Amino acid sequence: MSEATEYLANVKTSLMQRDPQQSEFLEAVNNFFGTITPVLEKHPEYIKANLIERLIEPERAFQFRVPWVDDEGNVQVNRGFRVQFNGSIGPYKGGLRFHPSVNLSIVKFLGFEQVLKNSLTGLPIGGGKGGSDFNPKGKSDGEVMRFIQSFMTELQRHIGPDIDVPAGDIGVGGREIGYLYGQYRKIRGYQPGVLTGKGLSFGGSLARTEATGFGLLYFTQALLQDQGEDLNGKRIKVSGSGNVAIYAIQKANELGATVLTASDSNGFVYDPNGIDYTIVKQIKEVERGRIKEYADRVTSAEYHEGSVWDFDLTYDVALPCATENEIGKDQATRLASNGATFVNCGSNMPCTPEAVQVFHETNVLLGPAKAANAGGVAVSALEMSQNSERLSWTFEEVDQRLEKIMQDIYTQSAEAAKEYGFGKDYLAGANIAGFKKVAEAMLAQGVI
Repeated sequence: MSEATEYLANVKTSLMQRDPQQSEFLEAVNNFFGTITPVLEKHPEYIKANLIERLIEPERAFQFRVPWVDDEGNVQVNRGFRVQFNGSIGPYKGGLRFHPSVNLSIVKFLGFEQVLKNSLTGLPIGGGKGGSDFNPKGKSDGEVMRFIQSFMTELQRHIGPDIDVPAGDIGVGGREIGYLYGQYRKIRGYQPGVLTGKGLSFGGSLARTEATGFGLLYFTQALLQDQGEDLNGKRIKVSGSGNVAIYAIQKANELGATVLTASDSNGFVYDPNGIDYTIVKQIKEVERGRIKEYADRVTSAEYHEGSVWDFDLTYDVALPCATENEIGKDQATRLASNGATFVNCGSNMPCTPEAVQVFHETNVLLGPAKAANAGGVAVSALEMSQNSERLSWTFEEVDQRLEKIMQDIYTQSAEAAKEYGFGKDYLAGANIAGFKKVAEAMLAQGVI
């Protein structure tokens, strides 16, 4: 057993003893551990400085009570979280998620992934994440506002433009960001750089709404072109129907591909003529309806209950844009048998470790979330730059910068994978490329 292997085994044992119930966090860290040994063998100074154990322990984590009053006058209580995971290369940066599944394990998993993702962008931002087990679905605007005002009253103690800059995530869109910023401004005054994903009337950036979906397709195009292929003419299966999926569908259409599916938690629609993103956008973002309504409006579409990944269909590219672990071993096997040769992750950690193993065995190329969906946080960082300058860039300028960042992320991931003997394992490449920048910053700053 090499020194690096023994070191990682000891760190893993310690982590399992500390956090045995945090399954999502442990999965993310174990995925990372599986790729980092060659880096430690080449850089024994990382072992000496115990960088890995320091990296996987958040710098700080907050959990707090969020009391609020519903429309019937009843007092409700939710939990709020913010994990500031690693700030070695810049202020903590990561979204807020409002969903019943949110707990400390989920937030730590997302925060850990965010550290590596933010590093890959090449921009000076560290990693963090937060949220609440509050569910905005079915709540009135007044209830959402009152919850958020209570949530931000506590959160504002821990964030700031040069400290920690939250953004949106699942359950946190433009409405929620507006309420969050309004409460922060009431308490702390005008500081537009404290949140990103803001409305254009109060410091937001053009192209921020489209950024994650557009960025996913820019990464996908870069990956395909490196294999001598192109998106033009490709058939794509997409899961999800939220912000990421909608704009991924739009950009895929612009690049000449046909998207065949979209889904939500109840089921999915299949349209052989190609999904019309404008209809999905109307249903999900304006009417806040269910994806099955798409089939009521488009005669060529059909609706099915269950997972889109259990539906047999011939296609080339899979873009999971819904939630974590949505593709398991059986779905991955079906995906490969349907002819897909590329999977690029629009959602965070959508493929289980068993699914990833199937992709390796069947030569399906995987673009991991920390690389493929980094477009959102990249444009969030560009929004921070615009706020600092008190300027607004054009949509074209932001979009061009986004495309360049995503191409660079693919290049970094591909080159790191090749350098450390992982071939076309872009998950390993992204882990390595993201880690090395953070590691060098931590090493330079001493034991803190």
